Amino acid sequence: MSDAVTPITDTDFAAEVLAADKPVLVYFWATWCGPCRLMSPIMSDLAVANGDRLKIVKMEVNPDSTAVADYNVEGVPALRLFVGGKLVETREGVMSKPQVEQLLTNHLSSMA
Repeated sequence: MSDAVTPITDTDFAAEVLAADKPVLVYFWATWCGPCRLMSPIMSDLAVANGDRLKIVKMEVNPDSTAVADYNVEGVPALRLFVGGKLVETREGVMSKPQVEQLLTNHLSSMA
């Protein structure tokens, strides 16, 4: 993935997500996850295209079990969208780029 997507851990979660000054899309993934390999380039593209109004971070689920449990991640890939430190959207499973863009548009269009 591109450097536009910031890797974080449980230790970083509060500062990088909950205290962020703009909306944050958390991408939960795993190295062993085939569908995650499909989502990773999409996350990179969206991070580059929306960097001015959205931060995208990625968390590997195996070593970061606290956030996984706290936000009920039951499968990967999984997305959690936070606005103002509050969870506003939850999705699991592979999504196409247009589907992820629509998810973001639904929540961010009024914030442009």
